[in-house]
Amino acid sequence: MIKHIRINVKDNVLVALKNLEKGEILYDGSREVKVKEDIKMGHKIAINDIIKDENITKYGYEIGHATKKINSGEHVHCHNVETNLQGIEKYKYNKKSCNNIYKDEFRTFKGYKRKDKSVGVRNELWIVPTVGCVNGTCDKIINKFKEEVKIDDIDYLGVFKHNNGCSQMGDDLIATRNILRNMVRHPNAGGVLVLGLGCEYIQMKEFITSLGEYDESRVRFLVVQEVEDEIPIAVELLKDLYENMKNDKREDISISELKIGLKCGGSDGMSGLTANPLLGEFSDYLVANGGTTILTEVPEMFGAETILMERAYDEEVFNKIVYMINDFKEFCRENKQTIYENPSPGNKDGGITTLEDKSLGCTQKSGYSTVMDVIKYGEVLKKKGLNLLDSPSNDLVASSAQAAAGCQIVLFTTGRGTPFGSFVPTVKISSNTKLYKKKPHWIDFNGGQLTENKTIEEVAKEFIDYVIEVASGEWVNNEKNGFRELAIYKSGVTL
Repeated sequence: MIKHIRINVKDNVLVALKNLEKGEILYDGSREVKVKEDIKMGHKIAINDIIKDENITKYGYEIGHATKKINSGEHVHCHNVETNLQGIEKYKYNKKSCNNIYKDEFRTFKGYKRKDKSVGVRNELWIVPTVGCVNGTCDKIINKFKEEVKIDDIDYLGVFKHNNGCSQMGDDLIATRNILRNMVRHPNAGGVLVLGLGCEYIQMKEFITSLGEYDESRVRFLVVQEVEDEIPIAVELLKDLYENMKNDKREDISISELKIGLKCGGSDGMSGLTANPLLGEFSDYLVANGGTTILTEVPEMFGAETILMERAYDEEVFNKIVYMINDFKEFCRENKQTIYENPSPGNKDGGITTLEDKSLGCTQKSGYSTVMDVIKYGEVLKKKGLNLLDSPSNDLVASSAQAAAGCQIVLFTTGRGTPFGSFVPTVKISSNTKLYKKKPHWIDFNGGQLTENKTIEEVAKEFIDYVIEVASGEWVNNEKNGFRELAIYKSGVTL
């Protein structure tokens, strides 16, 4: 196994691909680097002496500056490096050509065609509450339904609980309504029961109006304050939905109909070398085949945003990216929070030093395709190809937002591991083999293969095939474990 890597010829650090011991000799071309202290996998080592205030370069970009002299072979990390980022920046439109090497292969997957021409990768029966007050009622409805109906011909029956829908104002209330509206129309749901309390801010009549056109045979509504005993009534509505969806069949559908979220969480120093570039390869492949991907996590674009701006389809898209970036920074400042208070403790333990370090690894998930559009939180996809979504980095919030934007699947890379799942299949890709072996009940695919004498082309082909299998019905670990969750972003006052 290779012990280390210099990612770019401009870099003045190496990255350890395994735990290194003090005294080991590393070879960077003809140069010898003697390791001065024990170094954990994913962490950085100085190639040569770095003077105080000199920039640290990784991925070919500056990730911060040295706060003191760092000798060749020493650990380069938070104790001797600080970010270069500060404040709101001005940007100039400087479009560069994109280099997507993939070609259309005309491949298909087995999916569900819906009446509105959307396509699902699952056929599930959902209860979507308009307010958290009825979460417990939803559980009772599902339990009663399961007592009366044997379910063996749909993919899943469940409720997506949340604490929103009331005591909210302005943007928060609109965001909650939009996320719930998009869930009701999501193609992975063959049937949806919308359950309201009656006195909440999201009123059912207004919510139904917000849906626009929808398949009335696949959606039912119930306000529990308006009936005497809501449980049997809701069970009958579920039975009606179940009858309308249970005979839905998978059929061959072009992969151009796939919409996939690209997300990372619990990242480590290996994420930007293995799992995230693997998602970049997948994204380029799907885009070349007419499909759609979404990159989000705005705070984890800071320090790498110009790379995305240079790939904007046109100046209008460039301006949307600029607004998204600076608007999030302004939001942090308005709330008296440090814009660059990132990475997390787990990220740092895994070898990520500054936000630039994290962002340059994070944006690897977008590959090299053109950025076609930027959508706001709670909006749905409008254009095929690579899109950016305005959302925080929080794993559950961002994954829920990607699913609500229309993604049938979320691909989630991690170097630390996490068991959660959003309300669509959430595929976990490990950045290292150790995690894959340690948590086989969490991790679905091993991106760490890329450090084990396998080429990116070989692993990408294996991964593309796997994602198509998932789209065709193969369950991933969050589904097997029953971990399906919804988180809706809140930024304002709760009454």
